[in-house]
Formats: sequence, structure tokens, C-alpha cells
Amino acid sequence: MKKAGRYDVSGLVEAQFESGSDERVLRNRLGIQSPMEMDVTKTRALETAMVGFVGRFDEKHCFVAADIREIHRCWLGGIYEWAGEYRRVNVSKGGIPFAAAALVPDLMAEFESGILARYTPCNFKDRAAIARALAETHVELVLIHPFREGNGRAARVLSILRALQAGLPLLDFSLIAEEKKQDYFAAVQAGLDKDYAPMERLFAEIIEQSLASM
Repeated sequence: MKKAGRYDVSGLVEAQFESGSDERVLRNRLGIQSPMEMDVTKTRALETAMVGFVGRFDEKHCFVAADIREIHRCWLGGIYEWAGEYRRVNVSKGGIPFAAAALVPDLMAEFESGILARYTPCNFKDRAAIARALAETHVELVLIHPFREGNGRAARVLSILRALQAGLPLLDFSLIAEEKKQDYFAAVQAGLDKDYAPMERLFAEIIEQSLASM
């Protein structure tokens, strides 16, 4: 019987894998078994969803936790039946212990009343202030890891939408997907000690790269 903390998760759909996937792909509405096919499907779904997000959240919008759930649901609702719902299983990745599932609702409420309230709308004029706001928000959301799957990309979507509020172009995250990938994981880990400087430096580079590629 699989456990997540003190909860029995054996009956939860989000804890199940797609039959025939060798436990590499979570159970999904489309019956996809291949990790590569699933990644392509999620990428295409996000490209479609982003058009709606950009039109929906303007420069005056104050983001709240419900917006993050809606972003996740709109993106992955056609793939996972639990899209937009806070996870009920404990997860970790690359040695990073994300928040216990039982704490996620309260942590997201704190995230909303604290960091989101402080940094949104993201209408700062100074680039260093923008990088700081994006970095702290990104790190804390990733560490909470509110969803069973798709947390990193959901956090990047939130960063993109808030960067647009600050008058920046669509952020190009290829830097942390390629040459700075390990630096990114190290920056997330640094956030466990409330050290956001490494992520601030990465976001400063992302902003510069995005501006240069306009």
C-alpha cells in the first residue's frame, strides 16, 4: 500500500500511473504511455493556454492562489482529471524535499497573503526589483510544489505573466533548461534557507536574454 505521510493514497488517481507506461507516465485522460509523447502533449497544451492567459491577466491584475490553480487547470485539464487541484501525495525531486501534501493549502494561503500580495501586480520599474520579485515568488511556489505535476512550468507561466506586467517581453527560459540547469536547481535549494540571491541572478540573466532576443 502506498503512503504519503500519514495518508493512504493508494486510491487517489494522482498517485496512479498509466497502464503500460512502466510507472513513467501518470494516469491521464488520453491514455498516453510514452514520457516523450506526454511531454510534447503538455508543451502544446501550454502553448495554446498561454494565448488565453496573456489576454486574461492584465498589468493591473493582483494574482492570488486561485489564479495559479486556474492556470494549472486550463493548461492540464484535458490531460489530468486532478488538474488545478492541490496535490495529496508527497513528492521530491533532485534531493529537494517539497512541502508535505497536508500543508499545501495553508502554505498557498500564506503565499497569497505574503509574497503574492507584496509583489503583484509586478509593476516595478527597476530591473533589479523585477528580478527580485520574480525570483522570490518563483522559488517559494516551486518549494511548495502545490500540484502533482507541472509545478515548474506553472511557476514559469506566473513569472512570464508578471514580467509582462512590468513591461518586459515574454521571458525566454531556455537558459535554465540548458546551460544553467544545474544553477537553477542550486538556486531552488538555496531558497530553502530563504536565500534568493542565486535565483535573482538567474532571473536577471533571463530578463537580459529575453530583451536581447526581441
